[in-house]
Amino acid sequence: MLPRVVAGTRRRRVLRLHPAQAVVFGFASAVLVGTALLALPISAADRRPTDLVDALFTAVSAVCVTGLVTLDTATHWSGFGLAVILVLIQLGGLGIMVFATLIGLVIVRRVSVRSRLNTAAETDAVGSADVRRVVRGILTISLLIEAVVAVLLTARFAWGYGFDPLRAAWNGLFHAVSSFNNAGFALFSDNLIPFAADPWICLPICAAIILGGLGFPVIMQLRTEWRVPRRWTMNTRLVLVMTVMLLLGGSVYITVLEWDNPATLGAYDPASRILIGFFHSVQTRTAGFNSVDIGQMRDETWVGMDVLMFIGGGPAGTAGGIKVTTFAVLLFILITELRGEGAVNIFGKRLSRAVHRQAIAVVLMAMGAVMAATIALMLVTGYPFDRVLFEAVSAFGTVGLSTGITYELPPAAEVILAALMFLGRIGPLTLGSALALKQRRILYELPKERPAIG
Repeated sequence: MLPRVVAGTRRRRVLRLHPAQAVVFGFASAVLVGTALLALPISAADRRPTDLVDALFTAVSAVCVTGLVTLDTATHWSGFGLAVILVLIQLGGLGIMVFATLIGLVIVRRVSVRSRLNTAAETDAVGSADVRRVVRGILTISLLIEAVVAVLLTARFAWGYGFDPLRAAWNGLFHAVSSFNNAGFALFSDNLIPFAADPWICLPICAAIILGGLGFPVIMQLRTEWRVPRRWTMNTRLVLVMTVMLLLGGSVYITVLEWDNPATLGAYDPASRILIGFFHSVQTRTAGFNSVDIGQMRDETWVGMDVLMFIGGGPAGTAGGIKVTTFAVLLFILITELRGEGAVNIFGKRLSRAVHRQAIAVVLMAMGAVMAATIALMLVTGYPFDRVLFEAVSAFGTVGLSTGITYELPPAAEVILAALMFLGRIGPLTLGSALALKQRRILYELPKERPAIG
């Protein structure tokens, strides 16, 4: 299409990004700005410039709400550096397009059609017309949950551990934002290991992680229609059912396998072991906190956690992974094929065939990215397959759990994981929105032929 010519002005070409491209550009811009700020001497506790690769890795981990770190968050960063990380986490959790739309609403009190399309692509809004309501709802829900959790944690840090009021409030706020946004950044060198048996710390953090991992569309519908389940969408039902199943299954799996492991759960009383098992099942929803040493867990436990991290949480929220809805769609497709039925039916409704293709595309892309990164990491690090696979899945699922090798990775491996974190946060979301928003209409069909399968 030729650009429009306006009288008295030169011909100009206006760059218009597809909504999916705008999301990628927004996240990339936030990463670059965050990297520049974290590399400044003022961001480090010793007032020395941080290595550019480490600054980039931390910025990507924060914006993509992952939590993997190559530097000790508690000791390396200054107050300014931690504030930058906190802002990046909040931006990444809310969504860059959501934040940009919010600025438009606040400053000029209107949103362009292009901004509405970009925000709809990022939040899975039903249409561009409801973007204002979606953005206001997301902001309200996020701040409310973070405030409640921050108050609970602040009170516990102050009265249970003797933190002075300012330190307690800062720790409460930081961990509340980090948990709701499924980031996994902690202000303690050993993460949350000192609080492993404390339900007053662990359970509020778990609640924030679960709520953030449900996805904003689910939370917003539950806020208004929680008493009327029959009105719930298929998305809401799938997310709730699969979340409960995966949380309970993960809790049982981790607790049973690590029950008598003296390096993890075996060092605690039975009630604390159950709490720790549940806590780490929640973390695989893409949060990344740990209350025991993940590196001391059994290999079998790592495999199960790999699966849970790969699945992730709900769509259009703060969680990563392929999303529980994608996993559920594939599961129902499998059940339908085993039964020999023609259509995939879920909760009394027929699933669109376009969703079949989208789910398969997302899963194949995710598996390809994880395996390619795993092979590359093995080549540049020399670490065994099980540990490297765990790091790769954790990065792609934007989880942040680690077997302990992240601190020792060479710069090339850090770049690989950073790219994987970015792809994990952007890839499925962008691919899904691109497939949903851009469909090419074909006016003919080719003859059918069926190859042998299996």
